[in-house]
Amino acid sequence: MHTDPPLDPDWDEFRALGKRIVDELADHLAAIRDQPVWQPVPDTVRAGFTTPLPTAGRPMDEVYDEFRDTILPFPRGNIHPRFWGWANGSGVPVAALGDLLASLINCTLGSGGNAAMMVEEQVLEWLKQAMGWPATGSGVLTSGASMGQLTALAAARQACGAADVRGEGAVLGGVQYTVYGSVETHHSVEKAVELLGIGRRFLRLVPVDDAHRIDIGALRRTIRADRAAGLRPLCVVGNAGTVNTGAVDPLDQLGALARREGMWFHVDGAFGAFAQLVPSHRPLLAGLAEADSLVLDLHKWLYMPFDVSCLLTRESGVLEAAFRSGADYIAPTEQGPSAYPVAFSDRGVEQSRRFRALKVWFALKTHGADAFAAALAENLAQTAHLARLIDADDRLELVSRGDLNVVCFRYVRPGADVRELDRINRTVLGRLQTRGLAMPSHTRIRGAFVIRVAHHNHRSEPADFDFLVDQVRRLGDRAVRDGAP
Repeated sequence: MHTDPPLDPDWDEFRALGKRIVDELADHLAAIRDQPVWQPVPDTVRAGFTTPLPTAGRPMDEVYDEFRDTILPFPRGNIHPRFWGWANGSGVPVAALGDLLASLINCTLGSGGNAAMMVEEQVLEWLKQAMGWPATGSGVLTSGASMGQLTALAAARQACGAADVRGEGAVLGGVQYTVYGSVETHHSVEKAVELLGIGRRFLRLVPVDDAHRIDIGALRRTIRADRAAGLRPLCVVGNAGTVNTGAVDPLDQLGALARREGMWFHVDGAFGAFAQLVPSHRPLLAGLAEADSLVLDLHKWLYMPFDVSCLLTRESGVLEAAFRSGADYIAPTEQGPSAYPVAFSDRGVEQSRRFRALKVWFALKTHGADAFAAALAENLAQTAHLARLIDADDRLELVSRGDLNVVCFRYVRPGADVRELDRINRTVLGRLQTRGLAMPSHTRIRGAFVIRVAHHNHRSEPADFDFLVDQVRRLGDRAVRDGAP
């Protein structure tokens, strides 16, 4: 019998279920290596997600049982040690406790004086220190790089624009802006220029060199041609780790070019900026801290649970200039919570903001930055180990090996043409994934279908990559024998 208000539980039942959940999920994580990386959701389970809106409740332990039976066994797979697909982090367990605490205290971080606001400020300061960023800079936590790119380009347009875009709009201002990045630039930048009204047609995707880095000469020529055509070059986007190959653009050269041209320099470091924590890789990122803005995803290569990303700006106040708005009900006061001088809602589009900072604060306080740096260094060493295994195997071809944590390769057979190799490698990848053996992803490099390993996983061991190579060779041999579909 519940004696508390209807939407609050019996606290003894809540406490008991909480203990059970933590115990069972700790067991699940401890044994995750023995589970399939991924498996399809059966039709019988899928049908359970099409039921009508519940009008009456059930005991919460029964609802948890349903989660355990129908959701827990069928995840995306990125907590598994053999998940290297796309760009998904593996999730630090202690950070999940921070998420639980954040949900229970249920703070919104738009504005107001409270400890949660101060935690986000501290996490931003820590991230500036980790990136070698100017202490006078500013920033905001976001849901992901997509929101970060949009926010950064809006700030760039306000800071560098020749028109009152906020008041009059770009059309009345009579200015057509252009944005520049390499052909390897993430598609979230394309979304941002569309949403800001710049237009996809005015996103210039510049060719890359043999190492998949932006061609500086081609970039200069493109900017020059746009100026001659009466357009307004606004922003250069540099990649600190492309998704396809992990390539790092020459950030110092891009920054110098942007300054000479009077343009904003934005770095998309969602994928690889945290390599800055590894001393051996800092020279690769030279110029990163000279950017006007930087996006970095903590739920990728800092292993945080989804979602938490960060946008840093070199100068304070540029985000507020692009986003600050006012209303009587959010006006500052002389005393009380509304007297607090920081309003994160003035640094982006979100007024309601979840307490993302707490899981980061909890994890960095618990483990320390050095532990994360060591995990990154281990990922880099394991990626190099995989590349050596591929190079040593005459049935495998190393198609691309970037400077960070990405390896693209394929199974090869003498005499096979491109179409046959694509067919074989699609079969190999499909069988790896659907049998739950391992989860690399795929892409195309110079027209070839390749198996892509992007390593953001703190649970992986060298033996996992030995296993991957053995399985690709075995499945490739089988596909050749059977005639891959």
